[in-house]
Amino acid sequence: MKLAIISDIHDNLVNLEKCLKWCGANQVETLLCCGDVTNDETLEIIANDFTGKIYLVKGNIDFWDDKDVAAFEQINYLGRNSGAVKLDGKKIGLCHEPRLLDRLIEADKPDIIFFGHTHQPWEETQSGVRCVNPGTLGGVFQKATFAAYDTANDDLQLIILETLSD
Repeated sequence: MKLAIISDIHDNLVNLEKCLKWCGANQVETLLCCGDVTNDETLEIIANDFTGKIYLVKGNIDFWDDKDVAAFEQINYLGRNSGAVKLDGKKIGLCHEPRLLDRLIEADKPDIIFFGHTHQPWEETQSGVRCVNPGTLGGVFQKATFAAYDTANDDLQLIILETLSD
């Protein structure tokens, strides 16, 4: 299964559209969003422009109301802090802030966790769990990036948005 992982969009609609276009061209089936979408208009664009399933956690500066997420059938909302889903035989954890990693590891024992907040692409192993930050799709303080993950072969790639053709 092909996944795309985004975080810290901060309402950068140009970058979001470029990422979603890449997802469509690369048969991405599921989108994982690690928070800081920011407003409901951006949330609506994600829901309307991505045709697969979407898993979402809320970040520290998301200004949309939780009840608004229910209007989007393809969004599986995991709440403010963190959550885990089983996809293609892998238990995948999602959270926004790295301070939640320990709790997520202990509670859900995932195979891999994706998180955001720092805007810094990063990968480390913590308590035997692969923890990955896809960076900031919004391009705030860092180059705009997102991650692509293939569950079938455990292949993880960091995609630098400026390297993609328009």
